[in-house]
Amino acid sequence: MSVTATPARPAPDHHAQFIELLQTSLEQNAFIKLVLAKYVGDEADLQRLIIKQLTVKDQSCLSFVYRYKTRDITKNFPLAEGVATIAALLPGAFKNAHLLAVTDEAQLEYSKKGKSSLFKSKPQQLREVPSAEHNREKNRFLDLNRPFLADLGVTNHKHELIPAMSRKWKQINKFIEVFSHALTSSPLALDQPVRVSDFGSGKGYLTFAIHDYLRNTLQAEGIVTGVELREDMVKLCNAAAARLEHPGLSFQHGDVRSVAPAAVDVMIALHACDIATDYAIHMGIRSGASIIMCSPCCHKQIRLQIQSPALLKPMLQYGLHLGQQAEMVTDSLRALFLEACGYETKVFEFISLDHTNKNKMILAVKRAEPVAPAELLAKIQELKAFYHITEHCLETLLRADGYLA
Repeated sequence: MSVTATPARPAPDHHAQFIELLQTSLEQNAFIKLVLAKYVGDEADLQRLIIKQLTVKDQSCLSFVYRYKTRDITKNFPLAEGVATIAALLPGAFKNAHLLAVTDEAQLEYSKKGKSSLFKSKPQQLREVPSAEHNREKNRFLDLNRPFLADLGVTNHKHELIPAMSRKWKQINKFIEVFSHALTSSPLALDQPVRVSDFGSGKGYLTFAIHDYLRNTLQAEGIVTGVELREDMVKLCNAAAARLEHPGLSFQHGDVRSVAPAAVDVMIALHACDIATDYAIHMGIRSGASIIMCSPCCHKQIRLQIQSPALLKPMLQYGLHLGQQAEMVTDSLRALFLEACGYETKVFEFISLDHTNKNKMILAVKRAEPVAPAELLAKIQELKAFYHITEHCLETLLRADGYLA
């Protein structure tokens, strides 16, 4: 008696099944997002690929966002071409694919030996398909076609954003957004010249931006001065201001401690190190600024003085927490001193910058009616006593000028 061997069942084609699920979700208008991860290709710093559906010029397409460590690159494909591109990327370039749809979820994985696995599940709650309307530059306070952006290397000659400058572009717009909101609540009138001083102006990204926003968007007369210690940056920015015909914009050599105070409406100091931020705030108060914008960097003076209560020492034995405490105490005292000097003050997260991880902003807008400072000064002294702080640079500067009784 002969026994007929049962033929082995062919291995399931997980790749084809996954692409079919993707195609079905698109056809049924149920597609939400696809993420390709575990990149094994040759492109340096590419981390993952995020794919969403968009409508561009009345045509449905798949938007591919290639996410690198320091930038994003976006490419749009017609639906059929996009699906074919995804199919070609698996598993040669990416070893993991995660599909999210309205009623389904699927994950395709490849092992080191190339073995595939497909996992499917149902979401715990019904999802909604995101809007496919394409809005590349929503909530932008500046246009990419502004000439200074090309001159400073943020955009190319076609006024397209250079991918490596995407974080800088976000920072510029967020800065102008914060300034715009502060302006509406300040006592400044735009029928008069608006005098701005930007200390530590560097290459002038924000200095040019605020001048352009005042002149071209608000149609106000902006008299903007960038102050920078590096003479080569001063020459570079003055040459750009002359070349681009930015009347009322100039740059000078110096820092916040050496420049003589003058009447200023807006004082800016981003990433002034340690007590340089205190000098900047003091300069803004002395100059009668209606708006003070600071993004502090380093908090050495207070960190060296703080003597934490015994109860907190187990928590603060870790250097990171100790630094965060010094930062919180220093900037809280700065905000309270500004309040005592007649400003409404906010401390909030600004935006992560490409050259530093410091992203806090102290924003102070002069009040129409100053408040009695006695209660605030009492709270300041209580805080100083609690942490055994003997000196705060801003307090020393303000008391020397008689701003604090």
